[in-house]
Amino acid sequence: MLKIYDTLTRSKREFIPVIPGKVGMYVCGMTVYDHCHLGHARVLVVFDSVMRWLQTLGYKVTYVRNITDIDDKIIRRALENHEPFDALTARYIQAMEEDAAALGVISPSFEPRATRYIDSMIAMIESLLSKGLAYVAGNGDVFYDVRHFSDYGKLSGKSLDDLRAGERVEIDTNKRDPLDFVLWKAAKPDEPSWDSPWGKGRPGWHIECSAMSDHYLGEQFDIHGGGQDLQFPHHENEIAQSEGVHGHSHVNYWMHNGFVRVDNEKMSKSLGNFFTVREILARYQPEVVRFFIVRAHYRSPLNYSDAHLDDARNALGRLYTVLKNHTSPDSEIMTASIDWENDDYARRFMSAMNDDFNTPEAVAVLFDLASEANRTGDARYAEMLKMLGGILGLLQQSPQHYLQQSAFQQDSRYTAEEIENMIQLRLQARKEKNFAQADTLRQQLAEAGIVLEDGPQGTTWRRQ
Repeated sequence: MLKIYDTLTRSKREFIPVIPGKVGMYVCGMTVYDHCHLGHARVLVVFDSVMRWLQTLGYKVTYVRNITDIDDKIIRRALENHEPFDALTARYIQAMEEDAAALGVISPSFEPRATRYIDSMIAMIESLLSKGLAYVAGNGDVFYDVRHFSDYGKLSGKSLDDLRAGERVEIDTNKRDPLDFVLWKAAKPDEPSWDSPWGKGRPGWHIECSAMSDHYLGEQFDIHGGGQDLQFPHHENEIAQSEGVHGHSHVNYWMHNGFVRVDNEKMSKSLGNFFTVREILARYQPEVVRFFIVRAHYRSPLNYSDAHLDDARNALGRLYTVLKNHTSPDSEIMTASIDWENDDYARRFMSAMNDDFNTPEAVAVLFDLASEANRTGDARYAEMLKMLGGILGLLQQSPQHYLQQSAFQQDSRYTAEEIENMIQLRLQARKEKNFAQADTLRQQLAEAGIVLEDGPQGTTWRRQ
């Protein structure tokens, strides 16, 4: 029985889909004006893991992850670069897709771009105006009137008075209430704009997600996800918009992943501790970064540091070493299925994942399997390790390939070809009984972090 922590009710609830056997999931994706940072990577990996587990349980998942390709930041960056906004967004969409692929993230079912759904947004705004939930301001902007939506604040758990007192909101004399938010922005000089019943302009950020989730998943769907920073005001405003239009709840389970911190401080450009995915992948293998993310529970803070990445790299290396030592590429066990009912490790893994996607407990099962494989030498434990790891998007590389990659991508004294050549020179020296030269070659490799392992099938190597 899968249980999900629902941010709206602040409780774990049994998962019951709107349509039996199917799941509709919408996740707020990237605003594409720069390279993805580690916070974006966490969203990508977390909800990829959620999708993988739902599919493992047998659900047919429709996963929608949007792209915001028009907003203030995009327009500002395009003007700074002296380039069209859509050229800027196209470049960073491609970069985002490359980063996601590197992290082993499966493409969502749909990845809508906001600029392609302007008509749907206009239709929702017209509906809100007709219901008295929105108004056209004197400057041509259209605002949502929060005073007329009685449930405003239910996701954040605060009343309107609490929100007015506790939140910093932009002062705008065109608003009736400081918490009113923009649905449509009147056009400004040198900005992209679209025709609307209220004149040329562009949509506000919040209405984009309401329109796109409505288009792909309908008036009510199962899971809406995103980073914790989106809980207020973005998701609060989505609720007001979508429920304002349809007159009923539109999301059954709200999921929010925790913040990313750097050495126990919140990641921030102003603090100078801001890391893009590309900067991290220049130093660490992509699977190490994915493993680092899934080792923490998605709702917990994720504390980034070199020490934590190093630890993740070493731990993942131990799992791959077990696979190298106890599995064979042509083993028949490779085609085995997981016995969820009778295998104790599989039951424990399922129990962990069914408890609000508890990936740290699931990872602990992987290490127990690794220990049992080492203790018994039984390849079945190693193969179960590989199969369960695959559900988390891990351990699917050739062990030898993983172990021979550089621990730090930019720091490798010898290439794989050079190492193989040195191994052959060492073997030749041993044949000629020149053991001093053989030892010297081993020592040179050891100083570069290369471990040689002599066995019946010859000499293999891995990076330390």
